[in-house]
Amino acid sequence: MKILFTGGGSGGHFYPIIAIVEQIEKISSERKILPSKMYFMAPEQFDERMLFDHNLEFIRVPTGKLRVYFSPKNIIDIFKTFFGVIKAFFKMFAIFPDVVFGKGGYASFPALLAARVFRIPIVIHESDSVPGRVNKWAGKFADRIAVSYPEAAKYFPKAKERIAWTGQPIRLGIKKHSREEAENFLQIEKGAPALLVLGGSQGAEKINDLIIDSLPKLLPNWHIIHQTGRENFHDVLDRSSVVVSDSELLKKKYHVFDFLPDQALAMSAGIADLVVSRAGSSIFEIASWGLPSIIIPITESNGNHQRVNAFNYEKSGAAIVIEESNLASHLFVEEVENLRMNPELLKKMSASANNFFKPDAGRKIAEVLLEIQLEHQI
Repeated sequence: MKILFTGGGSGGHFYPIIAIVEQIEKISSERKILPSKMYFMAPEQFDERMLFDHNLEFIRVPTGKLRVYFSPKNIIDIFKTFFGVIKAFFKMFAIFPDVVFGKGGYASFPALLAARVFRIPIVIHESDSVPGRVNKWAGKFADRIAVSYPEAAKYFPKAKERIAWTGQPIRLGIKKHSREEAENFLQIEKGAPALLVLGGSQGAEKINDLIIDSLPKLLPNWHIIHQTGRENFHDVLDRSSVVVSDSELLKKKYHVFDFLPDQALAMSAGIADLVVSRAGSSIFEIASWGLPSIIIPITESNGNHQRVNAFNYEKSGAAIVIEESNLASHLFVEEVENLRMNPELLKKMSASANNFFKPDAGRKIAEVLLEIQLEHQI
């Protein structure tokens, strides 16, 4: 029994795959059924350790991006995609999985095309309110379509009987820890307000700049846990050191990391009173923690999906949206401080976040994959 997963390019594509794999492992153990052989086909491994931990065999298949603007890289990427598709055909034929799961993104195109040609059952999942180009295309023939936002369903008009609003799969390792555990783990003053800043798996320069500019006004009242992204870490560390150089107390209240692994992220969620984040898949992680948030969507994204995600989430009452065009330090600090001074509003936002989250998304998708796999075996 074989399942092939495809997608990649960001944590928003990769980590939901891991969440589904965890549920497949859990179901197999509960029902005492033979474990599935699982594969991950993509241009890059993204997280080698997680692939190893879950016995996911990596199959490297190159592919290129289709940019909506002119770039010489578009020509190079056409050839990359062509060779990737050829390689995917050979690899898919050699493996011949019972079902293929596509998470979207340019990285999933070669595998989905090969699966389509070989008539292998396909399940896709869309994390955004506005689906990406590959998922829109794959939705025309996929056997099942899962969406995180109900608003995404309208982009698959001919798939009403094949589509389900499952929510977003969230991996088990980032379940929020208790505040006491988190305070001890992160060595943070007990009971102090804490702000968690997430720029996505690769960080966000504009959010990093905003936080550095806001440090002098925020740190007197907040501990700040800031994930910068690996490429931005040293720049943020150097610049922030200058900002807080005059105060040892402020230095102790600013905790900067290039990347937060699962345990550190779960601990940070345990201590956070408020989260600042982009509007990608991190929205669902924040909702799973039941935390209020300030969401700052990327101005230009495919189909303007981050902006649509942000405002759909804000409608739930769980978040406040600040657009990049309004991203001034004094306005941001004012918003953060207004929330700190309004505990009743924070409680309402937390309740709304809990109501927004659908906790069984990963299991629902895993059940479908196992069901199709077993049908394919008969």
